[in-house]
Formats: sequence, C-alpha cells, structure tokens
Amino acid sequence: MTAAGSAPDVSAAAPEAEAGIFSGIRIGRVAAPLREQVLDGLRNAILGFELQPGQRLVERELIEQIGVSRATIREALRELTAEGLVVTVPQKGAVVYAPSPDEARDLYAVRAALEALTVRRFIERASPAHYDRLRAAVAQLVAEASGGAEMRQLLRTKDLFYQELLSGAASPTVEQILGGVQARVRLLRATSLSQPGRAPKMAEEMRALVDAITARDVELATRLCIEHLEHAAATGLAALES
Repeated sequence: MTAAGSAPDVSAAAPEAEAGIFSGIRIGRVAAPLREQVLDGLRNAILGFELQPGQRLVERELIEQIGVSRATIREALRELTAEGLVVTVPQKGAVVYAPSPDEARDLYAVRAALEALTVRRFIERASPAHYDRLRAAVAQLVAEASGGAEMRQLLRTKDLFYQELLSGAASPTVEQILGGVQARVRLLRATSLSQPGRAPKMAEEMRALVDAITARDVELATRLCIEHLEHAAATGLAALES
C-alpha cells in the first residue's frame, strides 16, 4: 500500500495478484513496437486490477515474466508514471497508483465540471454526424453492459463515447485539460465499474444523458451529466474507503 491512500476492494473484478506477478503480456509479431506492446499490457493490467493499487512493480520480475529488456520495462514504467498510473515511493520503487479518497473526490469534481461543459459545447456545436456517432456509442455501451461484457471492453466503449462527445464539443482547451488526467480518470472508472451492479446502471445513465443531448435540452443534459458522476463517485469512493 502506498502513502497515496487505500486500495479499492476489487475482489469482484479480478483475483488478487501475487506480489509482482500477473497473468502476463503476450508479445507478438505485430505492427506495434515492442515498447508499445509492453506499455499497453501493463496499462491494461492496472486498469483491469490484475496489478492491484499499491502493488510494487519490481523490474526484475517484470523482465523475467514478460521477456523483454530492462530498458523496455523502464521506458514503460516512465510512461505510466507520466500518465499517473504508477508512482515512485521511497524504499519501494515503482508502485501502482492508489488514489486516496480525497484525491478521488477532487478528480470526480474536476470531471463533473469539465464534462458538464463538454455537454454544453456539444449541444452548441455538434453536427448531425456527431449526434449519430454519439447515439451509436451509447447503444453499444448499453448492449455490452446488459450482456455482461468484461470491464476492459466497457472501458474501451466508454472511452469511445467520450471521444465522440469531445469531438462534437470542438473544444481543444477542454480536451487538453481532460487529457492531462485521463489515465487517473480511467482508473476511477474502472474502480466504480468493478462494483456489482454498477455497469448496467451506468449505461442507463449514459443513455438518458444522450436522450437529453439529442433533445438539445442543455439544462437537463448538464444535470444528468453531473448526477451520473455523483453516482459514479459514490460507488467508487465506497470501494476506496472499504
């Protein structure tokens, strides 16, 4: 456990990983550079709670398990540190980021303000094609949540939803600010979605939000956006504080 805070209860999401061990990364002959494959694999392991919040990331163990060089592991850990998913703790080294409840509350507050503004700008600026893609993204999200899709897939689809929302909002300023906290925001999403029953409720909240956006009801859409994040915060904070 880090000084950053308590780790969430994620027993429903994935088995607890042994110290320094997880299911591994498949390195194949694909177009992506080796470094990118390792980085994506570690990132997914963190967001999927195979690597638990507060868990040490021991270079030697990662090198042995993944089968890559120390330089590649260090590059990946540096990038994850820049994203906010890994922190360096004195006497421990690299550790999976474990947000404290206070840090999480601040991140949820930042998200609520920025995403409510994004919704307003989308309604003001989006083209019909943007609306079509947003509706398609939320329909996919609802289908996956009701069908019991795994959390990583839900995270990918929710990322797609927000990409479409930001695209239609056409606000580089908001997109840049959100990009600076995106990894930690995704970790909070994963924490919330890992709790029993949260995924279907999340999808229904998002569908109601898109209905309000489609109706161009700014007041209702911003209210539903904030309520969605309040529900996510309540679920995520309960997990962190447990």
